[in-house]
Amino acid sequence: MKAHIDGGWIEYDVLGEGPALLLLHAFPLGRFMWDPQWETLAQGRRLLRFDVRGFGGSDPADGPLTMERIADDAAALLDLLRIERAAVGGCSMGGYAAFAFARRHPQRLAGLVLQDTKAGADSDEARRGRLALARRVLDEGARAAADAFLPKLLGETTQREQPQLVSRLRARILALRPEAIATALHGLAARPDSRATLATIRVPTLVLVGEEDVLTPPEEAEAIAREVPGARLAVVPGAGHLANLENPRAVNEQIDAFLPRAPGKPQ
Repeated sequence: MKAHIDGGWIEYDVLGEGPALLLLHAFPLGRFMWDPQWETLAQGRRLLRFDVRGFGGSDPADGPLTMERIADDAAALLDLLRIERAAVGGCSMGGYAAFAFARRHPQRLAGLVLQDTKAGADSDEARRGRLALARRVLDEGARAAADAFLPKLLGETTQREQPQLVSRLRARILALRPEAIATALHGLAARPDSRATLATIRVPTLVLVGEEDVLTPPEEAEAIAREVPGARLAVVPGAGHLANLENPRAVNEQIDAFLPRAPGKPQ
């Protein structure tokens, strides 16, 4: 399905009935990354996911794809579907956008699932690296992003035991428009520090992290869980930065047990 939001078309999916869960995807992927969660978590819930601007079936952004833009698009989609409040789940870039959602739309937030993400902004070195990669992608194409990110996105166990997943993700990244990758990299580089946001969160929060995540390692998840009042931390075995794709059963069990369902549905 497509929705016209703030001058562009956003492609989204919605499934199920009950308490709402909005899922925000990682860079440089798309809403497809939540496929292993889609049917399972929709039992007794209303699930919503969308491609951020420039990714999947959504129109390109008209400038840097900021985390605030993603958060505002999410809120607009909730408006369109007449969903007053939703739990928000985000992986990596999706987690950064979830922090922006918590700041900009706190009254819409019913819960948080923060997977393989971190609260701090980029260091100066990391910011320079993102901007340099954006220039390379525009010069060389999406392959530059695939070569730079794919080895870090998946854990050693996945790279050894699930080569088909590695191949699928590489094909997805190579299909992206270079301009979309570059605008997202600029938005990621510009994102604010969210550490001060953590203590202000007043909704149930689940923090998930792959035990083999080298981009946002378990120490980052532990730091988030320490600062968010009442947060629950779970480490996902045999998984890296994309834990929900690498070990979907473990992630589904954690989220399913954490988030409420519609009355009458077994927990």
